[in-house]
Amino acid sequence: MSHMINFRADDDLNARLERLAKLTGRSKTFYVREAVTAHIDDLEDIYLADQVMERLESNVETLHSLEDVERELGLERL
Repeated sequence: MSHMINFRADDDLNARLERLAKLTGRSKTFYVREAVTAHIDDLEDIYLADQVMERLESNVETLHSLEDVERELGLERL
């Protein structure tokens, strides 16, 4: 199933999309969908990283080095 999503593009972005669509015979919607698909993983990762940083900065969460974890679990490498 597909869903309609509306957004506003400024004049420059709209002109670029129109030009690309005309040159390639594809729709502006095709290129918007391609751009979102190509970048949504990165945007999600950035959002999650920001959440982790906030928890670290507020001392809700702490970091532990691999060496510390290995030592604590008795998994030290020889």
